[in-house]
Amino acid sequence: MSDLNRDAAAIWDMARAIREIQEFTANFSEDSFLETLWIKRVVERNLEILGEACRRVSVEFQQAHPEIDWRNTVALKNIIAHRYERVNYKLLWMIIQNTLPTLLMSLDSLLQDMPEID
Repeated sequence: MSDLNRDAAAIWDMARAIREIQEFTANFSEDSFLETLWIKRVVERNLEILGEACRRVSVEFQQAHPEIDWRNTVALKNIIAHRYERVNYKLLWMIIQNTLPTLLMSLDSLLQDMPEID
């Protein structure tokens, strides 16, 4: 698989993880999110996928697209996966509401110029 195809696959996975978070949290308020274990776990898992896919994007592609916060996306995944006791769910809610929509728009823009992935 070429680097461009590998990058496209990772970007696609990132976008899909965000869409899944948005789909599952669409009918939740902050309070109901904070009180509902299963939705927090769904969000955690998809943020792990988002961060892992982000980590797989080539350094060259990351450098060509500094509008994406690659470093903090991977760092969030690392906290969720390895420092799970430190997860701040209020912060996750803010990320869902304020960061992910913009990130998804950026990813969708990138996907328009990338090869289709089977």
